[in-house]
Amino acid sequence: MLVNTKCFGEIDLDDSKIITFDNGIMGFEEYKKYTILYDIEEGDKPNISWFQSLDIPDLAIPIINPLLVKTDYNPTVEDEVLKPLGEITEENLVLFVTLTVPADITKMTVNLKAPIVINSDTRKGCQLIVENQEYDVKYPVYDIIQKMKGEK
Repeated sequence: MLVNTKCFGEIDLDDSKIITFDNGIMGFEEYKKYTILYDIEEGDKPNISWFQSLDIPDLAIPIINPLLVKTDYNPTVEDEVLKPLGEITEENLVLFVTLTVPADITKMTVNLKAPIVINSDTRKGCQLIVENQEYDVKYPVYDIIQKMKGEK
């Protein structure tokens, strides 16, 4: 399937890479189909990926595995919220947080309060609000990401 993307132009996407969000994501509830794109060479492991809407090419959000920026990240959610995704296991759970990169990149943050949760078996996902009070909507990550770059 050919799809237009914001950062990569037109790409040929295998149907197995399509993730359905029955309720969309916050602020974009009308858009239901997404994929994860990586700006890397084969063999490398990306730190930052792109959460690309297949419904509207201009909707592409940088995302990152929350454990890369907060090693003890352990969100609490009601089991009922995850039921539409199918049975969640350690093996099929994929978790991302959105990354905000302002003009002053030293003010870069991630949203630990509203992760994106994906069941890789069913290819269904949702964005939800976690119950943990200690997780910020704007958690500073510039220094953490700079350190990761230095370790590569």
